[in-house]
Amino acid sequence: MTLDHRFHHVDQLRAGLSIVVYPIRYLVNMPADMGNWASQAFMSRKSLQEENIDLKTKNQLLKTELQKFNYVKTENLHLRALLKSSKQFESRVLIAELLSVDLDPYRRQVVINKGSNHGVYAGQPMVDAQGVMGLVTHVGLFTSTALLVTDPNHALPIQMLRNGLRAIANGTGAVNRLELENIPNNTDIKVGDEFVSSGLGCVFPTGYPAGRIIEINTDPSLPFAQVIAEPAAALDRSREVLLVWPSDERREDGQNPCKQIMEAKK
Repeated sequence: MTLDHRFHHVDQLRAGLSIVVYPIRYLVNMPADMGNWASQAFMSRKSLQEENIDLKTKNQLLKTELQKFNYVKTENLHLRALLKSSKQFESRVLIAELLSVDLDPYRRQVVINKGSNHGVYAGQPMVDAQGVMGLVTHVGLFTSTALLVTDPNHALPIQMLRNGLRAIANGTGAVNRLELENIPNNTDIKVGDEFVSSGLGCVFPTGYPAGRIIEINTDPSLPFAQVIAEPAAALDRSREVLLVWPSDERREDGQNPCKQIMEAKK
């Protein structure tokens, strides 16, 4: 052993024996190696399956969060539009949210989440970022009921932008239809004419978008034309609305006639 350690006389013999023994060692260790390989493969497969299930669950959660994000993004855009719209009013305004919509096909009413504890009153005008929506008809402590401009019981004083013609836009009960009544056949109006709130009656803000004429039907046997318009407000899409208080503008004598009228109605 000493000579082998010093002079390595049997290295070649040892190398030859290792070549002969290697297949035997391989065959002896094969069952154990196969068992270890099968165990690792099974655990890897099980781990991959569990990881796959976990990733699918996380993917579904992320999709849900993305949908919430898209909703919040859309809501934020609506609120920005409302805030931009509120700059048109020098008076006090309040953002409210729709809680429910009347399901009666012949009535157009909504319930909002603001009531008398927020200063809301019956007869208060309601608008959105696009135009006039309606007015409050009933006030509770925390909620209120509002009548939309398309309700058959609603009438909106308007004025044409093109020629200044004044008229009344009545609700028809349809989702997006108004009717301008008592318009003579020879009146200077056209399809596409836009109109705004006239401010008469001191209910709605003056000059706020109200709608656009989409159809005019005349019958020589009748004194008045049938004038159909669509409201400017997104009545069937808006979730947030803007409640407006009367303007604080005063006449030279210091009186505010609109404010006096509104206080008399309360």
